[in-house]
Amino acid sequence: MNLREHDNKDGMKVWLSASEVDALLDAAKNTEHRIALALGARCGLRSHEVLDVAPEHVVDTDAGTMLRVYHGKGDQFRETPMPRDLRTTISTVADVRDEDDSTPLVATNQTRTLRRWIKRAAGELAADGDEAWRHLSFHDLRRTWATNLRNDDVDPLMACDWGGWNDLETFLEHYQGRFSPEAQKRERQKVDWL
Repeated sequence: MNLREHDNKDGMKVWLSASEVDALLDAAKNTEHRIALALGARCGLRSHEVLDVAPEHVVDTDAGTMLRVYHGKGDQFRETPMPRDLRTTISTVADVRDEDDSTPLVATNQTRTLRRWIKRAAGELAADGDEAWRHLSFHDLRRTWATNLRNDDVDPLMACDWGGWNDLETFLEHYQGRFSPEAQKRERQKVDWL
Protein backbone atom coordinates (compact mmCIF):
# COMPACT_ATOMS: atom_id res chain seq x y z
CA MET A 1 0.00 0.00 0.00
CA ASN A 2 1.27 3.42 -0.92
CA LEU A 3 0.24 6.54 0.97
CA ARG A 4 0.72 10.23 0.32
CA GLU A 5 -0.70 13.23 2.16
CA HIS A 6 -3.42 15.20 0.38
CA ASP A 7 -2.23 18.57 -0.87
CA ASN A 8 -5.19 20.66 0.33
CA LYS A 9 -6.85 18.67 3.12
CA ASP A 10 -6.17 16.32 6.00
CA GLY A 11 -5.80 12.63 5.38
CA MET A 12 -3.96 10.45 2.93
CA LYS A 13 -4.29 9.34 -0.66
CA VAL A 14 -4.01 5.57 -0.94
CA TRP A 15 -2.89 3.29 -3.76
CA LEU A 16 -3.50 -0.44 -3.31
CA SER A 17 -1.56 -3.32 -4.80
CA ALA A 18 -3.38 -6.03 -6.74
CA SER A 19 -3.27 -8.36 -3.73
CA GLU A 20 -4.61 -5.58 -1.47
CA VAL A 21 -7.52 -5.02 -3.87
CA ASP A 22 -8.22 -8.75 -3.68
CA ALA A 23 -8.09 -8.63 0.13
CA LEU A 24 -10.49 -5.67 0.19
CA LEU A 25 -12.96 -7.44 -2.08
CA ASP A 26 -12.70 -10.57 0.08
CA ALA A 27 -13.50 -8.45 3.14
CA ALA A 28 -16.70 -7.13 1.58
CA LYS A 29 -19.76 -8.07 3.61
CA ASN A 30 -21.71 -9.63 0.73
CA THR A 31 -21.99 -9.84 -3.07
CA GLU A 32 -23.65 -6.44 -3.40
CA HIS A 33 -20.83 -4.76 -1.45
CA ARG A 34 -18.21 -6.72 -3.41
CA ILE A 35 -19.70 -5.63 -6.75
CA ALA A 36 -19.76 -1.97 -5.63
CA LEU A 37 -16.14 -2.05 -4.49
CA ALA A 38 -15.04 -3.94 -7.62
CA LEU A 39 -16.70 -1.36 -9.86
CA GLY A 40 -14.44 1.23 -8.23
CA ALA A 41 -11.25 -0.86 -8.08
CA ARG A 42 -11.58 -2.84 -11.34
CA CYS A 43 -13.48 -0.40 -13.58
CA GLY A 44 -12.46 2.98 -12.14
CA LEU A 45 -15.97 4.18 -11.40
CA ARG A 46 -16.67 7.18 -9.19
CA SER A 47 -18.97 6.46 -6.27
CA HIS A 48 -21.98 8.21 -7.86
CA GLU A 49 -21.44 6.19 -11.05
CA VAL A 50 -21.56 2.90 -9.13
CA LEU A 51 -25.09 3.69 -7.98
CA ASP A 52 -26.41 3.64 -11.57
CA VAL A 53 -24.82 0.42 -12.86
CA ALA A 54 -27.35 -2.16 -14.05
CA PRO A 55 -26.74 -5.51 -15.77
CA GLU A 56 -27.85 -4.03 -19.10
CA HIS A 57 -24.82 -1.69 -18.99
CA VAL A 58 -22.41 -4.62 -19.38
CA VAL A 59 -21.86 -5.20 -23.11
CA ASP A 60 -19.62 -7.27 -25.32
CA THR A 61 -17.90 -5.18 -27.98
CA ASP A 62 -15.13 -5.74 -30.51
CA ALA A 63 -12.79 -4.34 -27.85
CA GLY A 64 -13.98 -6.89 -25.25
CA THR A 65 -16.43 -6.67 -22.36
CA MET A 66 -17.14 -3.05 -21.53
CA LEU A 67 -19.23 -1.24 -18.95
CA ARG A 68 -21.28 1.63 -20.28
CA VAL A 69 -21.33 4.60 -17.92
CA TYR A 70 -24.20 6.79 -19.06
CA HIS A 71 -23.98 9.53 -16.44
CA GLY A 72 -20.34 10.10 -15.58
CA LYS A 73 -18.92 13.34 -14.26
CA GLY A 74 -20.61 16.20 -16.07
CA ASP A 75 -23.26 13.70 -17.20
CA GLN A 76 -20.86 12.41 -19.88
CA PHE A 77 -21.07 8.95 -21.44
CA ARG A 78 -18.08 6.61 -21.59
CA GLU A 79 -17.19 2.93 -21.81
CA THR A 80 -14.62 1.30 -19.58
CA PRO A 81 -13.26 -2.25 -19.71
CA MET A 82 -14.62 -4.83 -17.28
CA PRO A 83 -12.76 -7.91 -16.03
CA ARG A 84 -14.27 -11.31 -16.84
CA ASP A 85 -14.78 -12.32 -13.21
CA LEU A 86 -16.78 -9.17 -12.46
CA ARG A 87 -18.85 -9.70 -15.60
CA THR A 88 -19.57 -13.26 -14.48
CA THR A 89 -20.62 -12.10 -11.00
CA ILE A 90 -22.95 -9.46 -12.44
CA SER A 91 -24.45 -11.95 -14.91
CA THR A 92 -25.05 -14.45 -12.11
CA VAL A 93 -26.72 -11.85 -9.91
CA ALA A 94 -28.88 -10.74 -12.85
CA ASP A 95 -29.96 -14.36 -13.44
CA VAL A 96 -31.09 -15.00 -9.87
CA ARG A 97 -32.72 -11.72 -8.87
CA ASP A 98 -36.32 -10.76 -9.60
CA GLU A 99 -35.57 -7.27 -10.96
CA ASP A 100 -35.14 -6.63 -14.66
CA ASP A 101 -31.74 -5.86 -16.20
CA SER A 102 -32.34 -2.09 -16.06
CA THR A 103 -32.51 -2.06 -12.25
CA PRO A 104 -29.24 -0.95 -10.59
CA LEU A 105 -27.15 -3.67 -8.95
CA VAL A 106 -26.57 -1.65 -5.79
CA ALA A 107 -29.73 -1.13 -3.77
CA THR A 108 -28.82 2.28 -2.42
CA ASN A 109 -28.91 5.72 -3.97
CA GLN A 110 -26.49 7.29 -1.49
CA THR A 111 -22.73 7.57 -1.94
CA ARG A 112 -22.31 7.79 1.82
CA THR A 113 -23.55 4.19 1.99
CA LEU A 114 -20.69 3.18 -0.31
CA ARG A 115 -18.29 5.08 1.96
CA ARG A 116 -19.62 3.10 4.92
CA TRP A 117 -19.13 -0.17 3.05
CA ILE A 118 -15.52 0.57 2.22
CA LYS A 119 -14.79 1.80 5.77
CA ARG A 120 -16.27 -1.43 7.17
CA ALA A 121 -14.17 -3.67 4.90
CA ALA A 122 -11.01 -1.57 5.38
CA GLY A 123 -11.60 -1.49 9.14
CA GLU A 124 -11.72 -5.27 9.19
CA LEU A 125 -8.38 -5.39 7.36
CA ALA A 126 -6.88 -2.75 9.68
CA ALA A 127 -7.90 -4.88 12.66
CA ASP A 128 -5.63 -7.58 11.23
CA GLY A 129 -2.62 -5.35 11.78
CA ASP A 130 -2.10 -2.63 9.15
CA GLU A 131 -3.59 0.65 10.33
CA ALA A 132 -2.94 2.23 6.91
CA TRP A 133 -6.22 0.64 5.77
CA ARG A 134 -8.06 3.22 7.87
CA HIS A 135 -7.07 5.91 5.35
CA LEU A 136 -8.77 4.16 2.42
CA SER A 137 -11.62 6.03 0.72
CA PHE A 138 -13.85 5.00 -2.15
CA HIS A 139 -12.06 7.45 -4.44
CA ASP A 140 -8.78 5.65 -3.71
CA LEU A 141 -10.18 2.69 -5.64
CA ARG A 142 -10.38 4.87 -8.76
CA ARG A 143 -6.89 6.20 -8.06
CA THR A 144 -5.58 2.63 -7.71
CA TRP A 145 -7.27 1.57 -10.95
CA ALA A 146 -5.77 4.50 -12.90
CA THR A 147 -2.28 3.94 -11.55
CA ASN A 148 -2.45 0.22 -12.31
CA LEU A 149 -3.43 1.00 -15.90
CA ARG A 150 -0.40 3.24 -16.24
CA ASN A 151 1.90 0.71 -14.58
CA ASP A 152 0.69 -1.85 -17.12
CA ASP A 153 1.71 0.55 -19.92
CA VAL A 154 -1.80 1.48 -21.01
CA ASP A 155 -1.59 4.57 -23.18
CA PRO A 156 -2.41 7.56 -20.90
CA LEU A 157 -4.88 8.92 -23.46
CA MET A 158 -6.72 5.57 -23.47
CA ALA A 159 -6.78 5.63 -19.66
CA CYS A 160 -8.26 9.15 -19.83
CA ASP A 161 -10.92 7.91 -22.24
CA TRP A 162 -11.83 4.89 -20.09
CA GLY A 163 -11.82 6.93 -16.89
CA GLY A 164 -13.68 9.94 -18.21
CA TRP A 165 -10.95 12.50 -17.64
CA ASN A 166 -11.17 15.47 -19.98
CA ASP A 167 -7.48 16.23 -19.93
CA LEU A 168 -4.23 14.34 -19.56
CA GLU A 169 -2.85 16.80 -17.01
CA THR A 170 -5.56 15.98 -14.46
CA PHE A 171 -4.96 12.26 -14.92
CA LEU A 172 -1.19 12.55 -14.56
CA GLU A 173 -1.25 14.97 -11.64
CA HIS A 174 -3.98 13.47 -9.47
CA TYR A 175 -4.29 9.80 -10.31
CA GLN A 176 -1.07 8.43 -11.64
CA GLY A 177 0.84 9.66 -8.63
CA ARG A 178 2.48 6.51 -7.30
CA PHE A 179 3.96 3.36 -8.66
CA SER A 180 2.19 0.18 -7.69
CA PRO A 181 3.95 -2.19 -5.29
CA GLU A 182 4.29 -4.59 -8.24
CA ALA A 183 6.09 -1.93 -10.29
CA GLN A 184 8.33 -1.07 -7.33
CA LYS A 185 9.20 -4.74 -6.84
CA ARG A 186 10.01 -5.09 -10.55
CA GLU A 187 12.34 -2.08 -10.36
CA ARG A 188 13.96 -3.22 -7.07
CA GLN A 189 14.92 -6.50 -8.75
CA LYS A 190 17.14 -4.46 -11.08
CA VAL A 191 19.28 -3.39 -8.10
CA ASP A 192 21.60 -6.15 -6.85
CA TRP A 193 22.26 -4.64 -3.43
CA LEU A 194 18.59 -4.32 -2.35
